[in-house]
Amino acid sequence: MKSEEIKQLFLLFEAVASELEGIECWSARELQTLLGYSKWENFEKVIQKAKDACHNAGEKTGYHFPDVRKVITKGKGAQDEIADILLTRYACYLIAQNGDSRKEEIAFAQNYFAVQTRRAELVEQRILELERVKAREKLSQTEKRLSGVLYERGVDDKGFALIRSKGDQALFRLNTAQLKRKMNVPDNRPLADFLPTVTIKAKDFAAAMTAENTQIKNLHGVQSIEKEHVDNNTAVRKIMLERGLVPENLPPAEDVKKVERRLTTEEKNALQNKK
Repeated sequence: MKSEEIKQLFLLFEAVASELEGIECWSARELQTLLGYSKWENFEKVIQKAKDACHNAGEKTGYHFPDVRKVITKGKGAQDEIADILLTRYACYLIAQNGDSRKEEIAFAQNYFAVQTRRAELVEQRILELERVKAREKLSQTEKRLSGVLYERGVDDKGFALIRSKGDQALFRLNTAQLKRKMNVPDNRPLADFLPTVTIKAKDFAAAMTAENTQIKNLHGVQSIEKEHVDNNTAVRKIMLERGLVPENLPPAEDVKKVERRLTTEEKNALQNKK
């Protein structure tokens, strides 16, 4: 495909894009023409394949392929309504992937929508990574607070480490050392640095309850606080199991420190590029 043809197609695809409630979308009827399909019936078959792919990917077809009515003008100014479908960028990408790749228009669309879809995926991935980093920071703050509360009630660093380990065993049904081996976590690194976001938040919730209840119940010493922490982690585990999540069976995540460094580097590079 020549450079001039690519530029022309790019302008055509951009021209028919619209926005509804802040979401970029395309009319299936207009996309049909752009992709070189002369008959709506043939294009509908491609749309159905795209809908199936959307469903199989766990996405909502009703969101990406909402049915609408389109007003068209016929001869002598008469107007009529025909069935149409609003397509999100992701829907257009799936349609292009299921179209006839021998058509130049389809080949262009596959790349045009793929690039933008990939950008969206990267943004989503970055948001998830940032959420995990923040969850890890929150857990550190909660454990620091818990450590302070326990120190005031006769628990030293060794006692705190024991209480935390017992909590892990209640949550994961494995002690900290066993879980580290299972997840290939280095001995000198905190287990939480390699946990997925949901279990980081689970540990944080249990620790926050222990800090609160230790004060409310006026608990003192390792034994009574250990029981409280075990009970809280057991309660959190019960909730996770009821929702189909087995804490110890969730796969380990990338080292959160590595993720944090990558996010910081990306942010610095983005700021430098703006100068």
